[in-house]
Amino acid sequence: MKYQKLALVAACSAIAAFGQTKLSFEAATIKPAVPIDIAKMAAAMQAGGKMPVGVTVGATQAEYLYLDLKTLICYAYNVKPFQVTGPDWLGTTRFDIIAKYPEGAKKEDASKMLQSLLADRFKLTFHRTSEEHPVLALVPGKGGIKLKESAETPKPIDESSPAPAGTMTTQGPDGPIRMTVKPGVGAVVDMGEKGRMTYSVIPAKQAIHIDLSMVTISGLADMMTQMMQQFSGGVGGGRQIVDMTGIKGNYEAALDISLADMMAMARSAGMDIPGAPAGGPASGPNGTAVASDPNSGAQTVTDAIQSMGLKLESRKAPIEQLVVDHMEKAPTGN
Repeated sequence: MKYQKLALVAACSAIAAFGQTKLSFEAATIKPAVPIDIAKMAAAMQAGGKMPVGVTVGATQAEYLYLDLKTLICYAYNVKPFQVTGPDWLGTTRFDIIAKYPEGAKKEDASKMLQSLLADRFKLTFHRTSEEHPVLALVPGKGGIKLKESAETPKPIDESSPAPAGTMTTQGPDGPIRMTVKPGVGAVVDMGEKGRMTYSVIPAKQAIHIDLSMVTISGLADMMTQMMQQFSGGVGGGRQIVDMTGIKGNYEAALDISLADMMAMARSAGMDIPGAPAGGPASGPNGTAVASDPNSGAQTVTDAIQSMGLKLESRKAPIEQLVVDHMEKAPTGN
């Protein structure tokens, strides 16, 4: 009986110690990211190859490519960019990280291991708070929504099933995302339960045509938040768009967004796109401004929202914030 008690105490101690063990990557290389080569990225997409940007969480390692520190924090703590408060350089200092799991770790542990990496290698410390912040409320317009209800509902992505040929899988903040590139046409982005987005470039309109399928209004709000935050000086000022419509269901939508505005969005988000000044129209090879034809039907994001029978109103709402108290710009050695 004595030995049984000792064995029980030892087992409990081992379990407690295991529970207190911090999950960490076995090894991780961190390098400053080089500017994106748009031509090479387009070629890789058309060939169905690996994207040099984004997150890939595999069975034995995780890759975080061309990501800024704010985005890494978002992946680690499952928050959105508008919920992270800190110095401006958090959104511009980018890294490529390749990290190997320790034996016995699962891909579901990647976010906790990323938390340890940010604390150990970048000395991240923070605190959480909830404060009222200005937001943009997405509400129905006067005539109600002008969206067609979907006949189908989206399904979550089954990561255990192999991706079709030419399809790339990356990890989004809310789960896996699969992208299928159609060479010379565009791409289909499957966001799982958030729905599907198909986009293609229309040269004659200088626009990007976007088809949204099976999207929820809250999913639309999240997508619009990301787009609006990237506009420099655009309507929204980087504020969160909150779904306050109270509308349930899944919907279809088709939009033509100005290509010049989209290029300016990407440049303002930090992507190195020649000829696309942040917050302004893109420029052509001869330095002249490239603007969408006002008669082509291409829209700004705000116009696109209104065309769906929705509108944005400035309001205040409590938003949980992750406030960065300290973080190093450069990581400790590999």
